[in-house]
Amino acid sequence: MRILLVEDDSILGDGIRAGLKQVGYVVDWVMDGMAADHALKTGDYGAMILDLNLPKKSGLEVLSDCRKQNNPIPVLILTARDTLTDKIKGLDTGADDYLIKPFDLDELLARLRALVRRSNGQSSPILKRGELMLDPAAHSVTLNHQVIAISAKEFNILEQLLLNQGRVFSREHLEEKLYGWDDEIDSNSVEVHIHHLRKKLGNELIRTIRGIGYVIDKL
Repeated sequence: MRILLVEDDSILGDGIRAGLKQVGYVVDWVMDGMAADHALKTGDYGAMILDLNLPKKSGLEVLSDCRKQNNPIPVLILTARDTLTDKIKGLDTGADDYLIKPFDLDELLARLRALVRRSNGQSSPILKRGELMLDPAAHSVTLNHQVIAISAKEFNILEQLLLNQGRVFSREHLEEKLYGWDDEIDSNSVEVHIHHLRKKLGNELIRTIRGIGYVIDKL
């Protein structure tokens, strides 16, 4: 899943990015509010982690403009502003969660998973379809109670399709969600990952809609 990180502290931002990448997220990192605006207009993100004290444009202004444009991206504010007034203002401006620095990375990851889950209408922390289960927290996949080894990209594609069962994703849309600015994309990379997933999970799970994209049908 692709995450937009908006943090102007280079040391902290680097640490958060490393932590997110370690558990499989694709991360685009910007360090000011104007760059965040541009990223939101051009990228397709599963969530945004947003600092408030940003150069050029404040985090609250970024958030306010984002919501005025009806962008539904889940937003977690990550800030040193710890007063009740700040929290209320952030949430009332459109944030979905609010975490105060300093923070524990595990808590940030758990809150991020919860945000993504809620934004996709999921109540269970485990994504299921029949005997297939995907656990975002453990980063594991099981089929018929057997652990299936899959790559990070395969996991991200499978998570995206399971979160949105019944919705067709084009190859280009999946690429948008799976690759960040620094990633090189092979022309047939999505097809290759889908092929590998089918070999591991069966040919029936992911259906190809010719000329349109891929879907995991609802049961």
